[in-house]
Amino acid sequence: MVETEATKEVKVVSEKKVEYWKQIIYVMTAGWVAIWVYRTALAPIYPEISAYFGGATDSQLGSISSFYFLGYVLMQIPSGLLVDRFGKKTILIPGFMLFGLGTLVVGMAQTLPVVYIGSVLAGIGCGTYYGVAYSLTAEHVPSSRKSLATAIVNSGTALGSGIGMISSSYFVAQLGLPWQYMLFFTLFLIITMVFIFRKYIKGNKESEAIISRTKMITENPQEKTSFKALMRPQMLGAYCLYFATCYAYYLTDTWLPNFLSTERGFEGATIGLASSMVFFAAIPGALFFSRIADKFSHKKINLIIFLEIVAAIMLFLAVQAPNQVLLMVGLISYGFFGKLAVEPIIISWLGEHAPKRGIATTLGFFNFFGMSSSVIVPSLTGAISDATGSKVYAFYLSVIIILVGTTIFYLVNGRTKKA
Repeated sequence: MVETEATKEVKVVSEKKVEYWKQIIYVMTAGWVAIWVYRTALAPIYPEISAYFGGATDSQLGSISSFYFLGYVLMQIPSGLLVDRFGKKTILIPGFMLFGLGTLVVGMAQTLPVVYIGSVLAGIGCGTYYGVAYSLTAEHVPSSRKSLATAIVNSGTALGSGIGMISSSYFVAQLGLPWQYMLFFTLFLIITMVFIFRKYIKGNKESEAIISRTKMITENPQEKTSFKALMRPQMLGAYCLYFATCYAYYLTDTWLPNFLSTERGFEGATIGLASSMVFFAAIPGALFFSRIADKFSHKKINLIIFLEIVAAIMLFLAVQAPNQVLLMVGLISYGFFGKLAVEPIIISWLGEHAPKRGIATTLGFFNFFGMSSSVIVPSLTGAISDATGSKVYAFYLSVIIILVGTTIFYLVNGRTKKA
């Protein structure tokens, strides 16, 4: 059969499209690595930071993360709206540049209030990323691979977390280098990512052309996301679930290294290594369960509920463990079944029920409600620790929150095929 010019053109565009969706996965994964190196680099070295600032309390140290996540959360809804209006690349690059500025301010700070200011700036800059990353995968990745692609992109968070925790605990806690070096290393990663985004992420017109010419969008092009649609009970149930999932995860992210050090006898580089195992265990868990979700797409809600309950049980068993071995088994199991394993499935489920033309806005609302927990948990855990002398009660609270959020999600969506 002789190919016409039109057929050849469609074939070329289709081949470019395949290349681009894979390219998106690589670039977005690398972006999460940079973000999560920043997010986790300070947690293992809170004692060094406390000493540098004249004996800062746990509440003050926890506020470093709380201020970062405050900026991040406040940017979620505006970011989604801006991305849908002006395009992903237009918002992503300035956002990452602001992230770099905030990182520099934290690294140069001589007082805690300046650290808080830099943390807010970094959080606002990072706040542009979530909607861009997952709206790109929602728009360009073939439907049969969406959950798996999201899991691969999400694995960048686990990889970045491991790098951040191991590096800071080794170079700062063990070798005694200044804690600011971790911020300067992160700044280098951020600058590198800005150049990568500029080169490999397509502008809005190019991206729209790829989508339309390969007929990836079959929905009404005028379809938009309304506030009423975003506030449907089914969506609110998803928001509650994500809040609960994030609460436990960011408790682990911000306070697990300190908990292992002060209450479970871990020392030096082993603090970061033990903490990072939670995140590294999440990578195979995310890939495994995402493949199951793609294969049995009609069972996503059941799979989500199963993973949430098992993760809650594993986290509870970990903090109850009588020795370090059982503690690590529990934490690794929590990582395997926890947030990074279930999140790609939740996002995939969400993408199936959101208007494609407003996916970034939908993701912005979703992430706003979920990530609001990350503003609360660092400082609240610090306050619980200051009041009780232990962080174990904060972990118990997180388990209860997971179970409550999962129950709400099940009651709203458990018997509903389509939200």
